[in-house]
Amino acid sequence: MSGTIPYYRKDQRHFDGGYRSTEAESKMSQYQSSSRYAASSSRYAASSSRYAAAASSRYAGAASSASSSRYAAAAATSASSSSRGLKVSSHLGLEESRLSPTPKRAKPSYLALDKENQIIGYVVPIFRGSQEFATGLSDTEEARVKETAGYMARRNLFTSGLEMERSEVISRKEAMRESAERISLNKTIHEHGEHFKRMNEDSLMHAPEFVIKPRSHTVWEKQSVRLHCTVTGWPEPKVTWYKNNVAINPLAHPGKYKLESRYSVHSLEIDRCDFDDTAQYHISAMNTQGEESAFASIVVKRFKGEIDESLPTPRRAILEDGPVSEYGITFQTHIVDAFGVSFGREGETMSLGSTVIIYPSLHRYQPEIQWYRDDVLLPPSKWTHMHWSGDRATLTLTHLNKEDEGLYTLRVTTKSGYETYSAYVFVRDADAEVEGAPGAPLDVRCLDANKDYIIVTWKQPAIDGGNTILGYFVDRCEVGTTHWHQCNDTPVKFARFPVTSLVEGRSYMFRVRAINKSGMSRPSRASEPVAAMDPADRARMRGTSAPWTGQIIVTEEEPAEGIVPGRPLELQVTEATKNYVVLSWNPPGEKGLEGVMYYVEKCVSGTDSWQRVNTEIPVKSPRFALFDLAEGKSYSFRVRCCNSAGVGEPSDPTEATTVGDKLDIPSAPGKIIPTRNTDTSVVVSWEASSHAKELIGYYIEGSIVGSNVWEPCNNKPVKGTRFICHGLMTGDQYVFRVKAVNAAGISEFSQESEAIEVKAAIGGGIPHGVLPKMGPGASPAPPYGISVLECVRDAMVLAWKQPTFIGGADVTGYFVDYREVVDGVVGDWHEANIKSVSDRAYRVSDLHENRKYQFQVRAANMAGVGIPSMPSNTFLCEEWTIAVPGPPHDLDIREVRSDSLVLLWKPPVYQGRDPVNGFYIDIKEAEAPEEAWRGVNTKAEENKYLKIKHLKEGETYVFRVRAQNKAGVGKTSEVTEPVQAMTKPGTKEIEVEVDDDGVVSLNFECSDITADSKFVWSKDYVEMTESTRLTAETKGNKSKIAFSGLEEEDIGIYSCLVTHTDGASSSYNLSKEELKRLLEISHDHKFPIIPLKTELAVELMEKGKVRFWLQAEKISANGNVEYVFNDNLISQGEKYKMNFDKNTGVIEMVMESLNPEDEGTFTFQLKDGKATNQSSLVLIGDVFKQLQKESEFQRKEWFRKQGPHFIEYLGYEVTPECCVILNCKVGNIKKETSALWYKDGHEIKSDEHLTFTEGVLKLEISQISKKDAGVYEVVLKDDRGKDTSTLNLTDQGFKDLMNEVFSVIANSSTPLKITSTDEGIRMYTFVNYYNDLLQVTWHYKESAISFSDRIKSGVVGDQLWLQITEPTEKDTGKYAIEFHDGKAGLKRTVDLSGQAFDDAYAEFQRLKAAAHAERNRARVAGGLPDVVTIQEGKALNLTCNISGDPVPEVTWLKNDREILSDDHCILKFESGKFASFTITAVNQSDSGKYSILVKNKYGTESGDFTVELTEGTPDLGVTSYMTDAEGNVVFSPNTPKEKMKTSITGTKAKKRKESVAQKPPVEKAEDKEKSTSRKSEKEKTADVSTKEPKASESQHPEDAKENLAEKLPSAECPRGAKHSHT
Repeated sequence: MSGTIPYYRKDQRHFDGGYRSTEAESKMSQYQSSSRYAASSSRYAASSSRYAAAASSRYAGAASSASSSRYAAAAATSASSSSRGLKVSSHLGLEESRLSPTPKRAKPSYLALDKENQIIGYVVPIFRGSQEFATGLSDTEEARVKETAGYMARRNLFTSGLEMERSEVISRKEAMRESAERISLNKTIHEHGEHFKRMNEDSLMHAPEFVIKPRSHTVWEKQSVRLHCTVTGWPEPKVTWYKNNVAINPLAHPGKYKLESRYSVHSLEIDRCDFDDTAQYHISAMNTQGEESAFASIVVKRFKGEIDESLPTPRRAILEDGPVSEYGITFQTHIVDAFGVSFGREGETMSLGSTVIIYPSLHRYQPEIQWYRDDVLLPPSKWTHMHWSGDRATLTLTHLNKEDEGLYTLRVTTKSGYETYSAYVFVRDADAEVEGAPGAPLDVRCLDANKDYIIVTWKQPAIDGGNTILGYFVDRCEVGTTHWHQCNDTPVKFARFPVTSLVEGRSYMFRVRAINKSGMSRPSRASEPVAAMDPADRARMRGTSAPWTGQIIVTEEEPAEGIVPGRPLELQVTEATKNYVVLSWNPPGEKGLEGVMYYVEKCVSGTDSWQRVNTEIPVKSPRFALFDLAEGKSYSFRVRCCNSAGVGEPSDPTEATTVGDKLDIPSAPGKIIPTRNTDTSVVVSWEASSHAKELIGYYIEGSIVGSNVWEPCNNKPVKGTRFICHGLMTGDQYVFRVKAVNAAGISEFSQESEAIEVKAAIGGGIPHGVLPKMGPGASPAPPYGISVLECVRDAMVLAWKQPTFIGGADVTGYFVDYREVVDGVVGDWHEANIKSVSDRAYRVSDLHENRKYQFQVRAANMAGVGIPSMPSNTFLCEEWTIAVPGPPHDLDIREVRSDSLVLLWKPPVYQGRDPVNGFYIDIKEAEAPEEAWRGVNTKAEENKYLKIKHLKEGETYVFRVRAQNKAGVGKTSEVTEPVQAMTKPGTKEIEVEVDDDGVVSLNFECSDITADSKFVWSKDYVEMTESTRLTAETKGNKSKIAFSGLEEEDIGIYSCLVTHTDGASSSYNLSKEELKRLLEISHDHKFPIIPLKTELAVELMEKGKVRFWLQAEKISANGNVEYVFNDNLISQGEKYKMNFDKNTGVIEMVMESLNPEDEGTFTFQLKDGKATNQSSLVLIGDVFKQLQKESEFQRKEWFRKQGPHFIEYLGYEVTPECCVILNCKVGNIKKETSALWYKDGHEIKSDEHLTFTEGVLKLEISQISKKDAGVYEVVLKDDRGKDTSTLNLTDQGFKDLMNEVFSVIANSSTPLKITSTDEGIRMYTFVNYYNDLLQVTWHYKESAISFSDRIKSGVVGDQLWLQITEPTEKDTGKYAIEFHDGKAGLKRTVDLSGQAFDDAYAEFQRLKAAAHAERNRARVAGGLPDVVTIQEGKALNLTCNISGDPVPEVTWLKNDREILSDDHCILKFESGKFASFTITAVNQSDSGKYSILVKNKYGTESGDFTVELTEGTPDLGVTSYMTDAEGNVVFSPNTPKEKMKTSITGTKAKKRKESVAQKPPVEKAEDKEKSTSRKSEKEKTADVSTKEPKASESQHPEDAKENLAEKLPSAECPRGAKHSHT
């Protein structure tokens, strides 16, 4: 065995550093020294000496440090004491004299017996002298002592004391005589009572009754506990004790249980409790008159940490019961050759074994061998086989699964105690069947089994195969078959699934498979079989009747068959995820003999449409799971019962439940801290997930630095925040990360830890891979701040501060070392204490006066003793003689808030010349210099605590304390650690509550609680022990103390501190004023009135019924109500229908209608025990008449709604497109229902504007005008009746509608913009739709504009504009257009001034000049043919129109050369308008290209044509061409008709090109497009001037013609035609 003490030894009180029971050692020492053992002492001592020597050497060899030597010394001392007869102290530090054996005497008896051992009377005993009782020595021993000289000296010295002793002897004799007389008197009274009972047997017979019931207890392990009670009854009841409903047999467990029954007082004593004794106990008392039972619970707790000497000593067996050990000896048990940390893989077989040595060895002695996994006893099963060969215990795991991973403990129990050994077993996943598939789920369990419904839960695997797990499939298999059925079609992500549609009475097993995108995992281990049956039936099957009594089942008489069942009770949503919702309820009270089944209905929130879910088969269980609900939607649910008699009324619906996961995935764990342990393991600690509900545990992964390959360290979630990762490579560096698991899923990984090299820690680490629950991963950091509290000639009292890091578990003690310093040279360290001290102060003795010393301190926890602190300053050991006190010490800061905190301290050890009478507290900012110290209190504080207020939030402070006596103020204490004045998030304060019984309690809640946390309550900052005035109770993260009755002695400051947190604490000041207030509240609660949520109110129900109702906040089932009208009681009848729902507290009375005689005062009078209340409602005068009128109206409305009716009456709405839609909503219609529209009494025929969809009737009016005004009416009718809705759209109604339209038009208007035209400047806006009735007003400088010929407004399509002709500077300013909609209207503004006006005016001038030039430039108004084909010798005449101002110059060109008029080619230009071209006789030289060029100062334009000759007979006729009014080329009137057959190859289209200096104005693209899209057909015009490209006047005519020809679109120019403009 290793020399380091494992945690599972330290946790148990009866083991010391040498794995030996100190109690057993003490017992053995006593037994050896007794005379009964003397005969065999020599033989046993020899063997014991050999064993002690071996044990001593073994422990001594394992000790390697100062702290280890302490353990070795203790072990050697303990082991050798049995053989050498040394004095042995128990773990409670008792003196040897208290443990020395006393002579065993027979139990004294005061009964007189005859020869046949029959009782014949009482005997008064002869009492011994007091010396034997005082010394505990036998007569022989006393005589031997008296012969010594010391005895003679003491006798002579204390002769006077003997006189007192003699008087004591006399007093004791008198007391004994009085006791004997009382015994005799009690016997006489008892006999008299028995005689009286026999004489009056019938009149005294009654059933058993518990006068005093047994009380529940919570005890520490190895303590004894006694349950006792007092039972009366006649005949005398027979009493039986039960543990978890199993009768207790003391003979089956000798020495464990002791039953006593005396004078109607019955007791059960359990000796040396262990974990298995945690149970519910009850006592059953029965006689011929009946049976009665009483219950009590016992909770056995285990120590964590070092032995606490302040705890009560476990009760030892009384001598008269004999020794506990079997055969008169004490067994010593040792586990050797034990199993170590083991690794296996799923599917493999693993055996764990250890050799057990029990000394002395007895033939056929059978110890109790038990195996535990994670502190849970393992029963034999097909997965676990146990074997005991006589000296070796073996556990075989036949088929490993991840469920088998955990801490395995072997426990060997004998009559003298037990020995345990533990080691961890790791189980890795089997190879996946599909590469990349996840690991198998684990720990499949069945919960809430019912007739046809079971909830299956499991834990997610640690390995996901490299891809996210998509979900899980649940399979079921009926017991007795081998066929597995898949329960869900789609994978579920939540690790909990309700399985339905089971067959009642059959048993099932379940398994789970995980799936990711790579494939399916192996199935998990199958769950334990579970039967689908009613839980009550299962409980009856498991129940155990009490011995010698039959099981009595009392049932109510069920109603006869044929009764429709009542409503289900207490319907609630027990679980809601995005995949399913689980409902549960209680069966109805009225259900008939045949039983009931259930229908479940759902309703989407906000609607009244209930839909039955299980339409085909009703369910048998009062549980149901609903699938296929829409995620994110809210539903309500209700349930109906059914049987052969029919379907009952529905239950009350549930509150609206939103479909979605209520349980969030945990947040990632916090900081990861790895710590060295052994050559192949590392202790990993981490901060728990801050947001983790229903946490299952954590998975840890490790990776060699640089490999980026992560391997799981555990395959079964661990619940602690520390874990030992085994199987690592020695010398490699690893990093670790952690993820949290709950049913909702697996969290993100934490941040990676720092790298750590796998190397054994100092001290060897934690053995066998065993890590205590919530235990440390490392020993504590060193303490610091060593100071001297007192100094005398040969001793010094030291104090120090707690380590900054405690390793995760409480510090169990401290060890102090010292060394001497001579002339600056330090000596060797020496141990000041062998046993650890729990306080942070210790007196170091055996020092030398006037010598200097240094000290160091080590802290210890379950992981071991930490490294020592830095050596202290050098202190001189000399006696303090100062008059003032020494320094206070152990300063503690609690209840840190943003503006205050509480400082606690301990008084100085050195008091000075006079006692301490007060304290002064100093404060300064942490970074401030020493001169900044200032006092907190000006008057000395008598208490050892002070609340310091008025702190600055966020500032960091330090504190110190000084003590005062009559001589003055003493030394300052050590300075506290810096503390920041800041209220931490989630900080709660103590709250005061007064319950319904008037009990006042203080309640404190802590959100940062850990598994090791405890709530410590204090009064005036002194921890409270058990008190009859206070009762403490802790559940989860809440704790409370309740006062049995408040009195003045309870005044004080109550505080609560939560250990293992970051200083979570709070206090509450119970002052005199607060005491008075609480007493008043308590009185009100003791004698309450019935509280009302609502006073008596009245409301109208369907069909005009009148409902009077109120709701009480709380009322018991015994409450009743009286209904009073005008001081007269009224009762249930035809007129009044009363109902009182005691579950909800709603009291109601319903009347069908109100009559004139019902005017008056209604009162509900409530009574619940002694509590009463009433509420009245006065209905008289106008109030009553209005209610009566409304009731009648509602009644008529109800009848109207029996047929087709309007839910929403006829109304209108205006769309953004300014369409008016008349609509109404109808209900209760059917296919035969007709809907007719009327306007002014005339039916509106159905067309595309009438629609009827989803219960809504619509009529669309697209372009409303005055002709649409009128009275609209809709009539619904069918065989059930008709309903009418009317809408008046005349006069004011039509005005309101049009104003709504105008408002829409105004809001659709675009911002007012500025543009320029050739006439002036224009402001405009566009609207979506223009109505002729729309009224607008144009404003100039906030005044309405008076229109004239110069300023005009108008509308073009959907454009509204304002035109200013020939604007001037006077026209600058702000312009606005105002739309009128009968309300506030809407105004759009634009500022025509500054640069905006200058730009617009310049553009106007340019457009005006361009328009003038365009009107007067030279033009060829008539077109010319592209090609003229003519026969040679014929005459050709062409004429075209010319325009322009001034009159253009006309030039004719042939082949781009000017030609002049002659006899052959006659050129004319007449009246400045008509230009003619005539060739008298066409010949070959006349063929070619001809052009006409017209020009004036505003521009140039040309026209081209080509003359081609054809062969043919000369014709005397002349072919002439001219243009018509539209510019098309036609034959002239003088052309012969037969010549008109000659085809004209083309016509001229108008092509122009301006020669102006600037481009004409062009609207912005968006405005132009918008304007174009809104122009009506009658207003569309072509603005040619804004579309023509411009050319420079200097451009050559030929170039201009070519450019223009290229740019002209072919669609506008006949084939071959070419025009040019200059």
